[in-house]
Amino acid sequence: MAIRAQPVSGLRGAGIFACALVLCATLGPLVAVAVRAEAPGGLGPADWAAIRFTLIQAALSAVFATLLAVPVARALARRRFPGRGALITLLGAPFLLPVIVAVLGLLAVFGRNGWVNHGLIAVGLAPIDIYGLPGVVLAHVFLNLPLAVRLLLQAWLAVPSERIRLAASLGFRPADMRRHIETALLWETLPGLLLLIFLICTTSFAVALILGGGPRATTVELAIYQAFRFEFDLGRAALLGLVQVALCLGAGALAFRFVRLARFGGGLDRAPHPWPGDSAARRVADGVVLLLATVFLLLPLAAVAAKGVAPLPGLPPHVWEAAARSVAVALVSACLALALALPIAAFIARRTASGIVEAIGALGIAVSPLVIGTGAFILLFPLADPARLALPVTGAINALVALPFLLRALVPEMRSAMALYGPLAEALGMTAAQRLRHAILPRLKRPLGFGAGLAAAFSMGDLGVIALFSAPGQGTLPLEMYRLMGSYRTDDAQGAALLLMALTLAVFWLFDRSGRVHD
Repeated sequence: MAIRAQPVSGLRGAGIFACALVLCATLGPLVAVAVRAEAPGGLGPADWAAIRFTLIQAALSAVFATLLAVPVARALARRRFPGRGALITLLGAPFLLPVIVAVLGLLAVFGRNGWVNHGLIAVGLAPIDIYGLPGVVLAHVFLNLPLAVRLLLQAWLAVPSERIRLAASLGFRPADMRRHIETALLWETLPGLLLLIFLICTTSFAVALILGGGPRATTVELAIYQAFRFEFDLGRAALLGLVQVALCLGAGALAFRFVRLARFGGGLDRAPHPWPGDSAARRVADGVVLLLATVFLLLPLAAVAAKGVAPLPGLPPHVWEAAARSVAVALVSACLALALALPIAAFIARRTASGIVEAIGALGIAVSPLVIGTGAFILLFPLADPARLALPVTGAINALVALPFLLRALVPEMRSAMALYGPLAEALGMTAAQRLRHAILPRLKRPLGFGAGLAAAFSMGDLGVIALFSAPGQGTLPLEMYRLMGSYRTDDAQGAALLLMALTLAVFWLFDRSGRVHD
């Protein structure tokens, strides 16, 4: 008779340890920021202007991104055509790529010397200026429209085919479909989606750094960076950090309150049924919507590729060195994110205080990375030179930022694996290590690869934390690219943008492909 092992104690202990690490890495810097912060009266007129601009641009960005995503998601949900899956994947590219690359692509298309302004001047119209509020909102819509489309598309596809068949048999017209199905779907989905994008836009740094600036176009994130990097006023930077945390936690709490799923019941997983009331005019309208969305989302990336090819071979050596540092930091960040996500996902899947554990895992998105970086600097400054620890700190904070996305990918598969093989593993007396190796990990290859790819891609494009800590000769590729743009070395910046885009896609593909070895 086999001696019964404690099959989950190891996983539970590892989950508790990982949660403790996340709490210390997040709340420790936050406490340091709170201790160092000035009194609330320390906020000046420029700080209040930054708070107002942050709220205004985030609200406008969320509204425009969400409203524009509705017709795109509706068209993708109602139409079936060759290449539809590839189009959905391509439309998600802006969300995956580094922000600074996306912004440079927008400048190539909509900037002062961009393709759109050249066309406007050619026909005798005045050029447009995308700096300030219009540019920040445009960039945020560009970056978050793919996310909004994917989430709305999931909601549309969640409507069982049987409900659509029933509507068709009852003779529903398009107005009836909007009233009884689409309105309920949007009412359930849009409030949470609006708040989620609002939360993402409040913590945006690179967009405001490049397209904003100035007294009337500064976000709280940018004000923290300026107080920290240029004035070295840690007290004011800490106070602004607390303001940013309050904004993020408020938006995050509302997002958790309003994120719900449309309640259409279950189905039999039948093939999608044609939408009732379809017509040639509606098919043409959907085609036009998809064409416009494709041009808007892919043209800036095509501009980056087109303008970066020629200068790429002649990039200076320090750019290639920065690229190597970016890849190294991304790999470390992805491995650290996986090391944290796996035991936490197992802990959540055991349903032991899962709500609290999920909240701990989401701290990386609820607290601004720039605030964590400021707190980390305050903690490290008396002990060591923070510039020497720039790369490790950047990798660790990027892992915290990626953790919520990894948990979203891992937890459902972890629950399924435990439900299917957990009883058998316990009956066989398997240890935690044996259970993890033989029963769980083989079923997690796909989400592990995808999650690691996301973590590596996010780290490759980081321009927030590294900007606080970096010293000469220690910058990553996004920071070197920003410095090239600031010194008006446009050709080198475009070559660096293409290199960064290629490396980001490559590391994501390698990790994602590693989880699909049997495809």
